[in-house]
Amino acid sequence: MTETATAPLTGKALLAKVKELSNLPRRERAKQCGYYTVTKNNQVRVNLTDFYDALLSARGIPLSPEAPKDGRGREPTYRVSVHQNGQIVIGATYTKAMGLKPGDEFEIKLGYKHIHLIQVDSDKKELQSDEDIDVEEDEIEEEEE
Repeated sequence: MTETATAPLTGKALLAKVKELSNLPRRERAKQCGYYTVTKNNQVRVNLTDFYDALLSARGIPLSPEAPKDGRGREPTYRVSVHQNGQIVIGATYTKAMGLKPGDEFEIKLGYKHIHLIQVDSDKKELQSDEDIDVEEDEIEEEEE
């Protein structure tokens, strides 16, 4: 079992330290920045992979974007294509990100080269359907007179 001796540097602090230690070998730089572990036998092991990942991340180049929690499926691309049957499938990744549940409804508005999906508020929908019923009852009463 290994234990990390110090908290590794990240972000701007890491970049500054690496620049300051530019004359040292890469393993020593990684060690000075906290990217090492000490084993039970007091052996020092430098973790260059985590060091390089942290460097890239500090420079704004993340190597591994957020992976799906279950490890399955593709990464969301925010692009879709029309299927052979004419349908466009959005996918569960996007509906989860939006907090949508089965049964949520949308109004589709077509524009020039775009489609707007407007979520129908269930409270307004219930209110609207109650108003429609009231109007129909008023019309029936008027017709009976």
